[in-house]
Amino acid sequence: MHFTRARDLVTAGLVTAALVYLLVRVLYGQMPSLPTFAGVTLLVLAVVEAVLAFSLRSRIHNPRGDRPVQALTAARAVALAKASSLLGAIMFGAWLGVLGYVLPRRAEVTAAADDLPSTVVGVICSALLIAAALWLEWCCRTPRDQDNQPPERHSGSTG
Repeated sequence: MHFTRARDLVTAGLVTAALVYLLVRVLYGQMPSLPTFAGVTLLVLAVVEAVLAFSLRSRIHNPRGDRPVQALTAARAVALAKASSLLGAIMFGAWLGVLGYVLPRRAEVTAAADDLPSTVVGVICSALLIAAALWLEWCCRTPRDQDNQPPERHSGSTG
């Protein structure tokens, strides 16, 4: 299993944003107003995953090994993180698609102005879910995994 690649998340988010934008453009007049805190569920998931990440990180990187992490536990956490980062990317794209529609129309359409806070909350919460999921996935790496990473590429001159 490989770790989540940014291009996979960006692709999922961009495809979803385009599809949702087109759907909202066609169906906005028939949609009910968006609840202001519709995206908060994603924030709850992000908080849970961040807490889990800190807990697992301290146990995996503990030099004394008081409470070692079982391999199955780490694998489940990585699976959760991968699924959550993909969900976050899809929801980020969906909220961006709605935001792309309502933001330019907020001055002319009252419903668009009313839906703007919902979309901002959704974008922020989905971005936090992506960050927490990637952090959880990173925290599940063993020190050996981190040592085997290829050297980072630096832009600019070498020397």
